[in-house]
Amino acid sequence: MNLIDCLDVFVEVGKSLNFSKAAESLGVSNSSVTKKIAWLEAHFEVQLLNRNTKHVSLTESGRLLLENADMLAQSVRGLKELVQGPVRTASGRIRLGTPPFFGAVHLVPAIEDFLRRYPSIKVSLLLDDGRSDLIAENLDLSVRIAPRLKDTNQIAYRITVVPQVLVATPAYLQAHGEPRTPRDLERHNCLVHNLKAPTSQWTFTDGQRAVHVVRVNGSFSSNLGESIQNLVKLDHGISMHPRYMVENDIADGTLSIVLPGYEPEGLDIYAIVQTRRNLPNKVRLFVEHLRAWFRDADWKR
Repeated sequence: MNLIDCLDVFVEVGKSLNFSKAAESLGVSNSSVTKKIAWLEAHFEVQLLNRNTKHVSLTESGRLLLENADMLAQSVRGLKELVQGPVRTASGRIRLGTPPFFGAVHLVPAIEDFLRRYPSIKVSLLLDDGRSDLIAENLDLSVRIAPRLKDTNQIAYRITVVPQVLVATPAYLQAHGEPRTPRDLERHNCLVHNLKAPTSQWTFTDGQRAVHVVRVNGSFSSNLGESIQNLVKLDHGISMHPRYMVENDIADGTLSIVLPGYEPEGLDIYAIVQTRRNLPNKVRLFVEHLRAWFRDADWKR
């Protein structure tokens, strides 16, 4: 039961001293009025009304409550508005976790545009590997990039999909040969992101839309894409990255695309939140903004 609703019902009964008239005035059933009065009496642990089949009268406690019910209801409503303020208004601070490269390069412009639209909101950005505990770190949401989410208990909003690309240096390919099919990767030094490919499997689709899954192996793995990117640029192997991370290296010839006839599995970008129920308005607005911002993103930048 809702205290304010029950108080409103009690005021109508207390003024008219008639359950039926109160029900008619409120547009509810007699049984609803009876239940709310009974709940209110149980809540305050006192009898508020004397009633029989013909008459209804206020007890002393009922008279005191009637005299103060409007003030009490107004106070409760004011308190409710106060605590719901951060949920309903577009103000306050958003604490956000995100992978470093994506956050610094691609998320910051989206945040800047969001802050201009909502000047009463502030954003605190935590650069991490996407595994930060929302509650422990006091985060409102975390941006995660993965082929799929493993934890089905997570409350996730899908933002967009980013393409991946397989790369190596020309020197590595000259020294070790260029793979022609995904199966050829089994004999190459493949540098693996152990969050995006925890089982060391890479998935590709060919021109006929056939799917190829290959388990790779290599001398290095990391939870940070930048470390893998730097190592592959030292002629140390083959790696897979979101296209946006290595596009400049491809453009200037530092890295070459490997298996151009096979498309690696894309990565989903998710916004993970603590709760779907009573999601703060500032967080809801930010998630909607990210969806709109990245809907037509050019991932070759």
